Amino acid sequence: MTRIIAGSARGLPLDVPGSGTRPTSDRVRESLLGALDSADAIDGARVLDLFAGSGALGLECASRGAASVDLVEKAGQAAKVASHNAAKVAQSGAALARVHAVAAATFLKTAHTPWDLVFLDPPYDINDADLNAVLVLLAERLSEDAIVIVERAKRSPGPDWAAAGLEALRDKTYGDTTLWWGQPA
Repeated sequence: MTRIIAGSARGLPLDVPGSGTRPTSDRVRESLLGALDSADAIDGARVLDLFAGSGALGLECASRGAASVDLVEKAGQAAKVASHNAAKVAQSGAALARVHAVAAATFLKTAHTPWDLVFLDPPYDINDADLNAVLVLLAERLSEDAIVIVERAKRSPGPDWAAAGLEALRDKTYGDTTLWWGQPA
């Protein structure tokens, strides 16, 4: 069961789409969000969750005090689940997350908000060129001190940070999943 780990909505169960998504495990989310909390990167942040699925990463940030959260998910059923989850988390007093039912690249072409914290958890089979194109579009929409987290299969190559004008911070592997951290160069 996927649930909110900490904050105002702590313990709240989240629905997950029936198929077509791969929710980030509780273990990975707990480690990642603990590290982000320690870096004081969540409270008051403008958060963007691309390829959001159920919205668990972005909604965890909403529960922990993010100022705003945008969830971007092009799959219709997953976007409906994310909207339902966002409404449940907002009832705890957290910021209401906005759900955008469009492709990540389409959203970024028209978005103007500078984000402070961004999660990209694309399908494991996304090709590298498509992921890098999203990173290039994203780079222009980041705050100066932004943190970008890319989650992919351990066997996948890391993001091409340099092509997007970003730089690597670190990476960490959890079983079959690797998280790559980046920031504006």
